[in-house]
Amino acid sequence: MDMRRIISPIAPGVIRDLAVGDMVSLSGRIVTGRDRVHRYLASGGTPPIDLSGLVIYHCGPLVVEEGRHWKITAAGPTTSMREEPYEADVIERFRPGAIMGKGGMGENTLSALKDHGCVYLHVTGGAAQYIADRIVRVESVYLKDFGQPESMWVLTVQDLPALVTMDSHGGSLHGSIRRESLNRLNTLLDRRFDEGRRT
Repeated sequence: MDMRRIISPIAPGVIRDLAVGDMVSLSGRIVTGRDRVHRYLASGGTPPIDLSGLVIYHCGPLVVEEGRHWKITAAGPTTSMREEPYEADVIERFRPGAIMGKGGMGENTLSALKDHGCVYLHVTGGAAQYIADRIVRVESVYLKDFGQPESMWVLTVQDLPALVTMDSHGGSLHGSIRRESLNRLNTLLDRRFDEGRRT
């Protein structure tokens, strides 16, 4: 499968052209946001930067200070479902181009992706060092009173691989897998029930 190169902030036309199953190579400006950032934004807080078209990455990076600069040493994804109570409101209010994390999200987020032109990018868990190596610059940090992993870090990434698993047309790889798994389970249970009746 071909790798599609995308730049954050992501243009609306690019977002609408992405579909479930597309492999992307992400470069450009992204911001981190975990529980405290999402609660803050969803409850009416004002973001410190314009989030339009940007990628919001569910991540609490491990950061060290080197002289006058910050260095990200680990940047693995947080489980995205933690942000499901807030994500639809964040997408509606601030119109990011993509949400990025691991494990997918729920129906409220899927609806918001479709309504407001956004996608979900899945990155591999357990690859914190590899992802950190794709971060070429720490631009700035905001909301520092939230604590280091919960702050909003503004990062520049280069060639970060990700998979589109929820798109702006209502497609969800996570939903498809759940439905297929449930169908297979029901088939197995029906077969066991039929075998039990015959014995």
